[in-house]
Amino acid sequence: MENTAADIELRYLLNGSEPIVQLIFKYDSLLIRLLKAHTNARWNSSLQCWYIPCNEFHPEKFKLDFGRNYYLHASSAHAAAILSNVKGRLTASGKIRPTGLFSKPDPEKEEKMRQFREWMVSKRYSERTIKVYYDCLQLFFRFFREKAIETIDNADLVEFNNRYILANNYSATLQNQVVNALKLFYSRMVGVQLQVDLLERPRRSHPLPNVLSKEEVAAILQAPVNIKHRAMLSLIYACGLRRSELLNLKLGDVDSKRGLLLIRMAKGMKDRIIPISVKVIEMLRFYYRIFKPQVWLFEGQVIGEQYSEQSLQSVLKQAISKAKIHKPVTLHWLRHSYATHLLESGTDLRFIQELLGHKSSKTTEIYTHVSTQSLQKIKSPFDDL
Repeated sequence: MENTAADIELRYLLNGSEPIVQLIFKYDSLLIRLLKAHTNARWNSSLQCWYIPCNEFHPEKFKLDFGRNYYLHASSAHAAAILSNVKGRLTASGKIRPTGLFSKPDPEKEEKMRQFREWMVSKRYSERTIKVYYDCLQLFFRFFREKAIETIDNADLVEFNNRYILANNYSATLQNQVVNALKLFYSRMVGVQLQVDLLERPRRSHPLPNVLSKEEVAAILQAPVNIKHRAMLSLIYACGLRRSELLNLKLGDVDSKRGLLLIRMAKGMKDRIIPISVKVIEMLRFYYRIFKPQVWLFEGQVIGEQYSEQSLQSVLKQAISKAKIHKPVTLHWLRHSYATHLLESGTDLRFIQELLGHKSSKTTEIYTHVSTQSLQKIKSPFDDL
């Protein structure tokens, strides 16, 4: 599970008529986060790779940012020519000495983080939480590479927030994740200056959930020709599922006789049961007869292999394009739309809370702010003028 320094292979090719630099590397969640934050890299679903348009690729900056921790090499003469633009920055091995934000944390910090990750695994934290916390710690300790763990204090966190999070215009969510990761990490440490109880989270914004109309949802769900793609998107909306909940479904989780769907070990390590309509069950039966999955309800191209998050995102993107909806729709919008449409049809908020698996009723109450059922009955005083 431990992240190690990776190779980044650079290839030059044409994407249609557009020349691009293709980035080939083994999956590395931290590297992807850094690419998104510091380059114009984009994901190409058909090529299944990250790439940067040639006219937006700045080789000197790329070498400085990523050559410190990743071995960069080119597989074509053209790509090599692009890279040779960098003058006097590289060592003989093709690497730059590890200093600054993109260098690895020192071995002591790496070992402490490894121990911390093993502790989280033993405490049965979810894989996603472990990955997010580990990435946050890597970012933080890279920033303070020259400073020992024991000497880092609360003022350093303020400096990190100002010089890295805020300077790069990162979200309050990332800032909050860093605080959570540090609080948990340092609560396991002894003899440190950082006072966990005094760590403050950023002020949270309260954006309203994005909701689609029933007509927009119908257009998206009817767009896919592939029955598997249509069944996946339909099930997310029909049962208000999170992306991970859909992908983790197994064949035995669908109880067609009782009309129930069992969600196992969802967010917060909780199980829940959701009613599933006859219409959806018939769709799943039709899908099963064609694809015959063996383990997971929705499998990838290899039998018994779980369908990937990236492929599911691609399915939604294609459906949105085909439905001609010009909104930045995400999979979670379908879940928000499910909850809002239930509320507008008269379903009690307490039942919606159970169906969504919310721990607190306050989380569910946000849908009352986007439901138009009551708002549309309000008459503006302007109409009486």
